[in-house]
Amino acid sequence: MGDSPVTDPKVAAAVAVAEAAGPASGETVRIDSWIWAVRLIKTRSLGAAACRGGHVHVNGERVKPAHSVRVGDEVRVRHEGRERIVVVKRLIRKRVGAPVAAQCYIDNSPPPPPREAAAPAGLRDRGTGRPTKRDRRELERLLGLGEPGSHPRGR
Repeated sequence: MGDSPVTDPKVAAAVAVAEAAGPASGETVRIDSWIWAVRLIKTRSLGAAACRGGHVHVNGERVKPAHSVRVGDEVRVRHEGRERIVVVKRLIRKRVGAPVAAQCYIDNSPPPPPREAAAPAGLRDRGTGRPTKRDRRELERLLGLGEPGSHPRGR
């Protein structure tokens, strides 16, 4: 098992199975395969494309998809507008569930940006019918599209 306290016995068993299916001592794992296996990227081909595009760094260096990753390496993945910074704890080849994947790395990523708290403008309740001219003007005022009293066609 190792140094991390795994409390759930199901997660502990899954980690053991993932390590058994992983590389033997002395063998290595490709970076595109590892970031897919620990669920940082949705597909392995996306992982390879991210490496080719320069979005994956290992210990500060841009890497190719076939780069070998080792325990203790710092991996930076920029994906979907967010940068993930992780330190490799375990090498696995097969994709595992999220609780098991979390046991394979130490996450040093900055927190994700907060989601928009405001309700999206323009959504109406079901059954209220078509918006009236008054509703449309109120919506435009909220969105800041037109100045009060101005007509969109310049009349």
